[in-house]
Amino acid sequence: MIRRLVSLCALAAAAACHQPSRAAGRPSPALTRAVLRASIDSLVADPMFRNSHLGLLVVEPVTGDTIYSHNAGKLFMPASNQKLLTGSTALVQLGAGYRFTTAFLSSSPVTDGVLRGDLVVAGRGDPSVSDAMMGDAMLPLRAAAESLYSRGVREIAGFVVKGGNAFPDTTIGAWDWQNLDTPSGAAVDELMFNEGFARVTVYGGDLPGDAVRVRTAPARTVPNIAVDFVTTDPATVPAGPARPGGAGGTRGGGARSGAVRAVTDLRGTLPVVHLAGWVAPRDSVVTRVTLREPASAWLQAFAEALASRGIMVRGGIVRSPDATLAGQPVLFTLSSPTLGEILPKFLKPSQNQIGEILLRTLGLERAGAGTADSGRRVVERQMIAFGADSDGVVVRDGSGLSRHDYVTPEAIVKLLDAMRKRDDFKVFYDALPIGGVDGTIANRMRNTPAQGNVHAKTGTVDKSHSLSGYVTTADGRLLLFSFQHNNYTTSNQQVERVQDWIAAKLAGHPFLKR
Repeated sequence: MIRRLVSLCALAAAAACHQPSRAAGRPSPALTRAVLRASIDSLVADPMFRNSHLGLLVVEPVTGDTIYSHNAGKLFMPASNQKLLTGSTALVQLGAGYRFTTAFLSSSPVTDGVLRGDLVVAGRGDPSVSDAMMGDAMLPLRAAAESLYSRGVREIAGFVVKGGNAFPDTTIGAWDWQNLDTPSGAAVDELMFNEGFARVTVYGGDLPGDAVRVRTAPARTVPNIAVDFVTTDPATVPAGPARPGGAGGTRGGGARSGAVRAVTDLRGTLPVVHLAGWVAPRDSVVTRVTLREPASAWLQAFAEALASRGIMVRGGIVRSPDATLAGQPVLFTLSSPTLGEILPKFLKPSQNQIGEILLRTLGLERAGAGTADSGRRVVERQMIAFGADSDGVVVRDGSGLSRHDYVTPEAIVKLLDAMRKRDDFKVFYDALPIGGVDGTIANRMRNTPAQGNVHAKTGTVDKSHSLSGYVTTADGRLLLFSFQHNNYTTSNQQVERVQDWIAAKLAGHPFLKR
């Protein structure tokens, strides 16, 4: 409480010192760099940040003037600011018009409506087969089923098989194990379905002891569910995390809530998710379940789309080993939206799996191997091309979930400046979250000059909170900034207050006089 009061007092004092005059006919005093620097210095020196590692750089790129700098050459763990590196490199190396393709192949003939052999599906990481991108993740799969149907296929005598091996790497990143069962740490592969997770709703029966009913989405058959609990009277549930409001799920339409815990068994042909927990009578609880084998989930959802279109698969689906593509003619391909259309779905919500897919795609397209190591070398080379010091960037993943990514504020500002000079800058700029408007800063900077002005990427993992991007001054000057903060023990909200206050001051005044 004392730290919070100190922080609020510091912010209030700094703000009060620099509020425009309200006296009639009296012009607003200019905010000089000296005054701004003194204000930021007082915030940086706040006792609540005494144990933390904080870096900040603000630059006017046309003149090259540094407005403010503090530890700008030091390395920081950027969290999801890492997505700035991945997204900018992807835009430069692949182009805004790049599309992911999924090929459907078979060397078998179609006679009397029957595809006599296997249907091979060769993905290259298309991240757009998702509710977030399409509104319904099943739409692209239904389109693929329709393409087969239009070619006269009514039955597949063999199997639907995953083919090729575009991403031969592990399906998870260099992350802490605690992330692996959460949607933010979902696995990635050449075939991705709904960003690696499914929504599972558990409905309670009418009375305690009744069987529960389970519905999965966006596919009705993904994942395979085994239910290990029944409808439960809330009064009989012991106190603890499984009580109403616990972390296991979100409440449905009733007045009471339940909780769900999910454990995935990978030992069988297809993964099985075992659900445990409780749900009250005539209530429901919703949870998100990670799809530990992305390709299996994609193929299973595709089999559902085929069945809905009236195409029978006699042999079922095969996840591994990967079928060879040699000698297999391509029947048709499924293409994603453009990279320019995908980037906002990546940067605004800070979607981790798209970052991991882009990293592997950069390795595949520019280094000949769809692995994280190949991709990170492409990103590191691009950062040097942007003007960053080679000692100022350490890349380990594409999302920033890894605690082994490191970058300096100077390197990020170099990136922002390089992107500013490109013909496709608007694509990058518009894909970033906008203060008080959308993305991860939709609820920040509201009712300040930064609202609708700041375009910036956030980053948050435990003990790391960042914000980097662009702010436009009152007289139309574009400024670049990177705020990195590590190893603090205060709250994220306290860090955000400082970030947002600085952004609002930069946005609310003309280009700062010396």
